[in-house]
Amino acid sequence: MSNGRVRGGLRLTFTPPGRRRHLPETANSSAPAVQQCCLVAPDVIAHSVIALALVVVAAGRSAADWPRFLGPHFDGTVHDADLIQTADRVDWNVKPSVTWSLPVGEGYGIGVTAADRYYHFDAAPDSNDPRAFGRRSSITERLRCVDLVSGQVIWTQQNECRYQDLYGYEAGPRSSPTVHQDSVYTLGVRGRLTCRSLRDGTERWAVETVDQFAVVQNFFGVGSAPLVIGDLVIVMVGGSPDEDQEVPPGQLNRVSPNGTGLVAFDRNTGQVQWQTVDDLASYSSPRPIQIDDKACVLLLARDHLWCVDAKAGTTLWKFHHRSDLLESVNAMTPVVDGSKVFISECYEVGSVLLDVDSSESPTVVWQDPRRDRRRMAMRSHWATPVLVNGYLYGCSGRNAPDSDFRCVDLMTGTVKWTGLERRRSSVTAVGDHLLILEERGTLHIAKAEPEALSIQASHDLSTEEAFANGDAKSALRYPCWSAPLWVSVPDRTPQILVRGDQTVLCLQFPMK
Repeated sequence: MSNGRVRGGLRLTFTPPGRRRHLPETANSSAPAVQQCCLVAPDVIAHSVIALALVVVAAGRSAADWPRFLGPHFDGTVHDADLIQTADRVDWNVKPSVTWSLPVGEGYGIGVTAADRYYHFDAAPDSNDPRAFGRRSSITERLRCVDLVSGQVIWTQQNECRYQDLYGYEAGPRSSPTVHQDSVYTLGVRGRLTCRSLRDGTERWAVETVDQFAVVQNFFGVGSAPLVIGDLVIVMVGGSPDEDQEVPPGQLNRVSPNGTGLVAFDRNTGQVQWQTVDDLASYSSPRPIQIDDKACVLLLARDHLWCVDAKAGTTLWKFHHRSDLLESVNAMTPVVDGSKVFISECYEVGSVLLDVDSSESPTVVWQDPRRDRRRMAMRSHWATPVLVNGYLYGCSGRNAPDSDFRCVDLMTGTVKWTGLERRRSSVTAVGDHLLILEERGTLHIAKAEPEALSIQASHDLSTEEAFANGDAKSALRYPCWSAPLWVSVPDRTPQILVRGDQTVLCLQFPMK
């Protein structure tokens, strides 16, 4: 199949949650690989089929907006030429200034930006419930709209969310908001899908997906993100039949799917339009791909990568990809380049590159050897790599002792180099600049070069000394699991948004 037959190679990324204290891991346990994202495809212009608009700038939106997890192209990469040129002129070696900081509650996602506004989704304990204190439960989900220039909160909306994590992780959202036209969509840790007005946050509709589709609680709650295609909001749900509702917590090997792995709702009303995929949920997110003039959705669910016709809601094919370990998870979101689809996990299976078709099972281009970590090209856990000029750049490994940042040739699976050993990180690409944020707060600016890791500057944001005008309140706290955002506001040098455990910082570097 030629690359020309698959258009709209859009890429995505994921990021997970974790608790505030570091947990030891065993062979059958994991830090939550839950994703902070809400994905929306561009506007649709079609009558008989849903066609993806494969453009960077949708009508009424600035090219500098980052309105969904991993940005307009689903690839964690800034493509705007002006922003890329600005990055070339930044003096990365000088300490950044803190433009503003936003205290945040429980949860793990960073927000999104649109029209000079920042939208952050988190949670806070219910102060009226004495049981809330000291427990990861009984919280209020909160969506805030923040002025991107001043950091002032413009509006706040919230709703009650009763959730308690099976492994003691935070009870806040595992996903970021998604902005689409005049609406903002969120998916909470307990599966509440909400559509709100972008102007003031007024709720337009909400669906309790866990209750409606009988979802047996996953290890770390709900961590996938909505995908908007045309008039559909497509969400990974993963419900189960009634007889499985009494299965003890954490025993997903005894839980069966009921054909609701992926559900499409009318984005204006919340009414179900179709449901498909016989699989349980993962912590990846659905993402679009266009194959042979057909709009499709890729979904890396608990056991398989699925390809679904976005209009009809029918399954086209599936490809098995998951470790045999009970508490293993799929978490990264597929990376797409033409007809090639890259997926990865960190437990036993590693990575595979597929050549995809809409009517036949995908063809394996290359695949990592099972249970052989030393020979695996990439083991993505809670962060999806970015693709720059044919090379993947991202974190490989499950936890700190066996993790590194590496460069991999997409077409061959050849590891070109490794660096930042024993550290987990996430990454955003601005042209050929890589913004790498380690989970304990160090920000590296590197060049995307396949010959060797080329770090231009490093700043330990966990210390107040890292900031030109900072203090102790500016220091980031572990975990820092969200990839940085490179954002632009009028009449200002582009800024970087980074998130730690209790704070989002807006940083600005001087120009050369």
